[in-house]
Amino acid sequence: MGTWGPGPFDSDLAADFVDELEGLTHQQVIDVLERAFQRVTSSGARVDGGDGAEAVAAGALVASTTTDSPIVIDPDDSPSEPLPELPASLRTSARLALDRVLQDGSEIATGWVDSADADQWRQEVQQILRALEAPSDHSS
Repeated sequence: MGTWGPGPFDSDLAADFVDELEGLTHQQVIDVLERAFQRVTSSGARVDGGDGAEAVAAGALVASTTTDSPIVIDPDDSPSEPLPELPASLRTSARLALDRVLQDGSEIATGWVDSADADQWRQEVQQILRALEAPSDHSS
């Protein structure tokens, strides 16, 4: 697995995941994102590193679509087509999956050689989680 940094798109797996979204219908994009989260939330005690990397990338994509999101995705890392409007349930799925990715038993959380990279990665995932919790559709 080629990983070159702690960002949500700094690995071959994440880049491949984003490429997978190209040319899909809006519903297919939503389904692919949901499956990425489900693979993590339905895994047993151990979360596969690849599944974790895809869930973090998917979480960043979902978070980037929330109103006033602090998550801005470099155009080089994002799908060429804008993401469709995503159901609120996807934010919930993303939060559950990212919580799981941060826990013990997650290969991606424990697989860092450099502790500074591990800390930076954890901060990135926590920032995505905070963006997913933003009450973007509850302001009145």
